[in-house]
Amino acid sequence: MVSNNQATIEKLSNREQMRRRVMLFETGPGTVIPEHVHGGVEWAFVLEGTMEDDEGVVTAGNFVYRPPGSQHSVRTPNGAKYLGLFHDSARMVPSGRLFPEYEE
Repeated sequence: MVSNNQATIEKLSNREQMRRRVMLFETGPGTVIPEHVHGGVEWAFVLEGTMEDDEGVVTAGNFVYRPPGSQHSVRTPNGAKYLGLFHDSARMVPSGRLFPEYEE
């Protein structure tokens, strides 16, 4: 589990060899996940609150699909709880850090 003053991230399922991971995110009001580029597919299902980016707002009970190569920054103005299902990693812009990180 990763936690800071704005977000808690818990790994629920991990398939290192397949580069797949399911994670539970709990973010506080005003949290911003910095701009990143998806190397693979991401699905996010919002359980509570809302998550937004330049393409729109995803409310509780709904999900969003991000194809490989998509680029965005995520905001949770009122906080949110959501499941993130990842295939491969996203590369943070401009740091270049991969998320999630898999064992090589």
